[in-house]
Amino acid sequence: MKISNSLFLSLTTMNFFQSILFPFLYNNKAKPLGLWLIWLWGFTLIGVSFYATQLMILPSSFKGQILLDGPTITIFTAPRPFVGSIGERQALAIRSWLGLSPDISVVLFSQQPSVFSFAELFSPRVSVEPNVDFTFLGTPFFHSMVARSKASSSDVSVVIDPDTILLPDFIQTMKYAHKLDHDWLLFSSSKSVSHFPFHLDADGKRWFQDDGSRVKTLKLQDFLSQDWKWNLCDGKMLIAWNNGDLPLHKGVLPPFLYGKGLHNRWLINEALLSDFRFVFDASWAISNLYVNDLDQDFDRASEYFLGLATGKRFWEVTGNSNLAMLYGSLYFHEQNFSNIFRLFQCGGHYLFINSAQMVVYPLKYKGSLSLRKQVMFKSTREKKTLECIDTIRSTEGANDCSVENYWNVSTPISLPLSLDILLSLRADKNKTVVLAVVGYSYKEMLMSWVCRLNHLQISNFLVCALDDDIYDFSILQGLPVFKYANLETKISFDNCHFGTECFQKVTKVKSRIVLQILKLGYNVLMSDVDIYWFKNPLPLLSSFGPAVLVAQSDEYKLTGCEACSKLKSF
Repeated sequence: MKISNSLFLSLTTMNFFQSILFPFLYNNKAKPLGLWLIWLWGFTLIGVSFYATQLMILPSSFKGQILLDGPTITIFTAPRPFVGSIGERQALAIRSWLGLSPDISVVLFSQQPSVFSFAELFSPRVSVEPNVDFTFLGTPFFHSMVARSKASSSDVSVVIDPDTILLPDFIQTMKYAHKLDHDWLLFSSSKSVSHFPFHLDADGKRWFQDDGSRVKTLKLQDFLSQDWKWNLCDGKMLIAWNNGDLPLHKGVLPPFLYGKGLHNRWLINEALLSDFRFVFDASWAISNLYVNDLDQDFDRASEYFLGLATGKRFWEVTGNSNLAMLYGSLYFHEQNFSNIFRLFQCGGHYLFINSAQMVVYPLKYKGSLSLRKQVMFKSTREKKTLECIDTIRSTEGANDCSVENYWNVSTPISLPLSLDILLSLRADKNKTVVLAVVGYSYKEMLMSWVCRLNHLQISNFLVCALDDDIYDFSILQGLPVFKYANLETKISFDNCHFGTECFQKVTKVKSRIVLQILKLGYNVLMSDVDIYWFKNPLPLLSSFGPAVLVAQSDEYKLTGCEACSKLKSF
């Protein structure tokens, strides 16, 4: 019979005790020596058993329980299509996330086919979430992204730019933050580098230079410390929080457009003022970077801001600025970021520093990782800690900023897309569009109508604005809107009931716009925004053929109101 090494050693030891040691102990004079021998052999047996257990092959499930001791993390981002150099940088960034820990999963907010194709390569750890709110040009709404991230079942949620590379200290910082005894929210400014001459291996766990030589993490961090810059206002950053019981902030998150400025600063400012969570800056504890693509920068005075490229939609930046002024307290009560706690690692230990108060708090284990109430020291005595603090204080000016220069108070919101361009973007394959003509008094009905069409997967709709207020509102909501500019008098919908002079003017406007679109070579289905759509009527209407007019009456019969009470074709 085959006996394992550890069992064989144990049997040999027992035979020794029985044959030699026990008889020897019967001699009273030898009792002290025997006790010493028992003590010696006991420690020997423990050491041999420990060594033997290291040689044993553990089941794979048990190994996972030992190694995977960190929090589960879901990283959320909204990538652009995976094409060209932009796609390559995004792919490198996402692979750097996945290589940090098997406990990390990634959710991509997108409706682009190339994003689905990329996610399939790393399934099931990478998935695509298309059911968040997007503008008609495909820009995701930040509030919808955050709502989906907060609903995650993972321990920690992270929102990050799709081309931001993470280094291994990210996962260590998440482990420490996860053990804090209070709900928290952290942010980390991403460092911008002009070039990044490194790539990952096939497993996504080891970095190499272009010449094929392996690069250690320390060298990557040294490279990052030599050529970088950051800006808390308009630079990129990651935001992470534990999925606890407390909300991130008071109030409602406005419909900011993701990646168009100020939404990160607004969220952090409101979280600090709300004081629900412990908010801290982890920019010195998390190494994260992105390659600054100068080709994507644009001048606000340049003619190119009228284009449709993602980085050149200046009206989206203006919209975020207006929302930041209208909602929350950022415009009236901007928090001083120099007075915020910063997490940093010094000499292998994590510390919190508030340089404005000249206070450092150590992290100590007390069942869970908690902040000690007493101050560790006010005048630092350890040389290493002093050096770390001096390094942080020397870079604080670069990471602090004010958003005063980012308010576009005098810049009107305008969608620089003509009706011709909107029609070419929105019409379906049959060159058909659904048209709504609306004023500001009907904005709630407009949004209900839009949500219903989105539910029915009808995307070829247009909105004609009859006043400036509904025009601005529609742009902020990401709707394809154009303004009817030929009104002789301002229309007041408070006095625009059926049969009034105002009602007749609006009816004429609708007819003129329909005729204008028909002359441009498109089919039109015009609908009032107070009409509830049960299903998509476009396939039925298209079956009637060309040169047909179909109308629906709103008559109310004795048996009740029917969805399609009367259709007339001409």
